[in-house]
Amino acid sequence: MISLILYTVAMLLCFVLLASIVDKFFVVSLDRISHDWKLSSDAAGATLMAVGSSAPELFVALFAVIKPGDHDAIGIGSIVGSALFNLLAIGGIVALVRKSSLTWQPMIRDIAFYFIAVVLLLWGIIDGNFSLIDSLLFLALYAIYVFAVVRWRRWLPYTDNGKDADNKEDEDEKPNLIDRMLSFCFPKPEHYYWIFFISIVLIAGMSWVLVEAAIHISHTLNIPETIIALTVLAAGTSIPDLISSLIVAKQGRGDMAISNAIGSNIFDILVGLGLPFLIAILASGEGIPAGGQNLTGSSLILFASLIAFAVLLLIKRWKINWVTGVILLALYIAYLAREIILL
Repeated sequence: MISLILYTVAMLLCFVLLASIVDKFFVVSLDRISHDWKLSSDAAGATLMAVGSSAPELFVALFAVIKPGDHDAIGIGSIVGSALFNLLAIGGIVALVRKSSLTWQPMIRDIAFYFIAVVLLLWGIIDGNFSLIDSLLFLALYAIYVFAVVRWRRWLPYTDNGKDADNKEDEDEKPNLIDRMLSFCFPKPEHYYWIFFISIVLIAGMSWVLVEAAIHISHTLNIPETIIALTVLAAGTSIPDLISSLIVAKQGRGDMAISNAIGSNIFDILVGLGLPFLIAILASGEGIPAGGQNLTGSSLILFASLIAFAVLLLIKRWKINWVTGVILLALYIAYLAREIILL
């Protein structure tokens, strides 16, 4: 019982630290990097911010896949669960925070690539195995997605709605104790590239702790590792996505917030699974087993949620408001209720 409490506290502490790192260090460094690279708001959200805020999911999947003892379900489950959380919970909360009119050109791009990524994921889970070809296909598709993001405004011109948004909302906010403690790990703000890489290292370390804690808690409580990954671990590792999306949503950059959520999902599936799968397959020479009732059902729900999200945007003519937020959050609550019932 004592060990269960310690692992639970460690998991919660990691969630808090992840949130603080993203809020106070990651988002700031990524904003400045995207400015250096002259990226539009939606492009920055779909690439740099998505990669940065999805780092926990990537490392959780990597450690779960390479850890001896067949813990692949934790890695796959955390990705699928995070994808649902990002799409429904984050999308819903962003819609409740501030009404926004989304630019349809980048939304079509992200939804199309996300649809392909989910189909590939669902195919592998139903098949019950991910092969070397699958992992290479995932990574190749993400490379194509990044290329499309960079070139999209030349193919379908549109106005960057978030470029001139107010970015000074939280400048006067005083740092709390955790922020002050973390500040000793980071250089001065002008060294924002170092801040970015140090954040990645810290996120990797906490992700390893999360995997160990999730395995111990699931075994102690006799709950399938997949359930822990799909719910608690998925929501916890998505805290950076939630915070970064909320920050830019409050600044009026709705395109960046939604692109970050969807772009994070694309990264989670294609790189968050593709890269760990590639490393594990090359090391062992064997495919990655996948499947099971929980993963299959959740993946089908993810596919249906994406269709519902796209239809909702079309009906609302690419506008999100409190109605959109309530619908998306209700769908996520229904998903959580399903997982609890399956226990």
